[in-house]
Amino acid sequence: MRELKNRYTIVIVTHNMQQAARVSDRTAFFTAELDSQYDQRTGVLVETGTTAKLFSNPREERTENYITGRCG
Repeated sequence: MRELKNRYTIVIVTHNMQQAARVSDRTAFFTAELDSQYDQRTGVLVETGTTAKLFSNPREERTENYITGRCG
């Protein structure tokens, strides 16, 4: 993957925080929120940024809660 990322954009979807931190340059955190009016879940982009910044100093509390294992 490290060789390929020099020539290609690679998108990885994972719940494994260690893998995401180890192999990515940029990270996006998505979550699902319940729309009670329609009783359905909708995917929401919560935060995106460099992997180092997102894992060390996230802007959103929901991101911090997820990466520290407080939820999810």
